[in-house]
Amino acid sequence: MADKGKMVCVTGASGYIASWIVKLLLIRGYTVKATVRDPTDTKKIEHLLALDDAKERLKLFKADLLDEGSFEQAIQGCDAVFHTASPVLFIVTDPQTELIDPALKGTINVLNTCKKTPSVKRVILTSSMAVVLRPQPPIGPNDVVDETFFSDPSLCKETENWYVLAKTLAENAAWQFTKDNGIDMVVLNPGFIIGPLLQPTLNFSVELIVHLINGNNPFNNKYYRFVDVRDVALAHIKALETPSANGRYVIDGPNMSVNDIKELLRELFPDLYIADTNGESDQMTEMSYKVRVEKVKNLGVELTPMKSSLRDTIVSLKEKCLL
Repeated sequence: MADKGKMVCVTGASGYIASWIVKLLLIRGYTVKATVRDPTDTKKIEHLLALDDAKERLKLFKADLLDEGSFEQAIQGCDAVFHTASPVLFIVTDPQTELIDPALKGTINVLNTCKKTPSVKRVILTSSMAVVLRPQPPIGPNDVVDETFFSDPSLCKETENWYVLAKTLAENAAWQFTKDNGIDMVVLNPGFIIGPLLQPTLNFSVELIVHLINGNNPFNNKYYRFVDVRDVALAHIKALETPSANGRYVIDGPNMSVNDIKELLRELFPDLYIADTNGESDQMTEMSYKVRVEKVKNLGVELTPMKSSLRDTIVSLKEKCLL
């Protein structure tokens, strides 16, 4: 269990993963200093203020990824920092301004403040499987993907995979910076994340499930992997609470075809209308590789079965009138 009274900072706290990290930290007795872009935007923060013990142990701070030094107040006095703030966009007109700058400069901005704050013992960075799955040469169907895989920035540029590029540059820069400045950092690399939403709006990865239900397949993939947001949040906290935690942690679910996902949804929710995605199977991308998740399991994270995750996702979407 956690050290009662420890103070930690969570950046981008109103986001999908971050909200769950905040919730679990409060349950475990931490005091949380959370950064949001606009603490006066009640629609974006009321789900945080509604969490158990938020009144006593949650403080919100205004901070912007591109505003140098804007995280100082929030990080001051903290034992650890969870840096989750980063834009998730796949359609952009100006990748540099919309994605790369906030991801890259934002990460360095936060790490710079950590470097100047003697109380900070460890930084936990939320990266992505995006930074794992685009290496050169590309991953083959029989490959076993683990923490040693790194996406190739030049390949991302070539294929105009801007989100992957932004996350890759940010993680690479974070490793360089922490190495140069003797900062203890642990990185989490989750895949597509589903599970119940705490925030009132639809986020990118859960929207994927909505798309599949509506008969769309935005990535045109034959297979998808999903991991539960509660497992991802817990992995972040275990990365703080386990002194021996180090390096990167890949966290992803089993390979499931679009048809399998739909079958499971029909079984769970017989009354849910699920549109067919016929007619595009010829162009669908097949990506069947294995992912090794032993390392994150060794932190004490049991992965939630896909069926439970999907069920809880749909229940949550219905509750929030997002489906």
